[in-house]
This record gives sequence, C-alpha cells and structure tokens, in this order.
Amino acid sequence: MSSRPRILAFSGSARADSSNEKLIRHIKSAWADHLDIEVYPTVAYLPLFTPDRDGDQVPALINLLRRQIADADGILICTPEYVFSPPAAIKNLLEWTVSTTVLTGKPTALIVAATGGAQTFASLTLILKTLGCHLTPDTSLLISGIRPKISPEGALRDETVTLQIEACMTALAGLVRRS
Repeated sequence: MSSRPRILAFSGSARADSSNEKLIRHIKSAWADHLDIEVYPTVAYLPLFTPDRDGDQVPALINLLRRQIADADGILICTPEYVFSPPAAIKNLLEWTVSTTVLTGKPTALIVAATGGAQTFASLTLILKTLGCHLTPDTSLLISGIRPKISPEGALRDETVTLQIEACMTALAGLVRRS
C-alpha cells in the first residue's frame, strides 16, 4: 500500500452538481493529506446490468471498473435516495460486482445524503454486506435534509455533519490500515 491509501469514490447521483458530488469533493479535499481519493467519473454511463452479458460478454468498461475496484484500498459510496430506494445507477454498479469477489473484504464507507434517506440507507447496507464489503456502523452515515447543510460551492454549513463525516472517514482509514 502506498503512503496514502487509494479510495475509489462513487456518487449515486446522475446530476452533475449534486449534493453528493459536493460531499465527495469536500471529502477529497479535506482528506488529501491522508487518502488518495479517486472519484469515478459517473456511474450513470455504465451499461445496464444483464446476467446474459456477465460472463464471456462482459463489456470492456465493466472489466475496467472491476479492476479499479480490486486495485483500490477502500471504497466510498455517497448517494441520494430516489423514491425511497437507491438510485438505479448505483444499484446497477453494484449488480455488476455480484458475480465477482472484488468487494469481498473491501473497506467501505457508505454515506446516504438525501431529503430522507432511511430506506436507501437500510437497503444499501444490506446489499453491501451481502456483497461482502467490510462496512461497519462507524463507516456508515445517513445525512437527512442535506440541501441546507451544504452550500452551492460545496462548503459544509452544519458542524454536526462535518464531525460525522470526519468520524466516518477516520473509521474508513482505520479499516484500510488494518486490512
């Protein structure tokens, strides 16, 4: 492992300047001295998962994605909630990993930042644990009512959220060091 662990970050939002994208940019900046956070460009452009293509016909983009996940020291998922469930793009990404072991034992942080988010938080926690991610209560964070808590420029306006993100990322860094 390099001096700074490599974290692959995914936003579940398809919106270019979403609250979740802003949170990832904030985390990347705040943790630049400790973690090398690579932001995956967008999960919205991944081909739709179909079991028929998951074998000998895996798209090249998916093979690259799987290698990037395997090579990362840890994973950060930051996502909104759409209609009381995970966005299709993040669910699609996770479905492409089902037939692999790329997430097995992988230190993972989950941040659901949404208007509500409880259903998505519960659903993704179950999905990530089923996929074998090393996800703990300390690396899991639900931020309800995100919009007023982050400025249009991406600055956090809520001290409690700032401290919660700090604790979540500290826990992720700890998992990475121990893995």
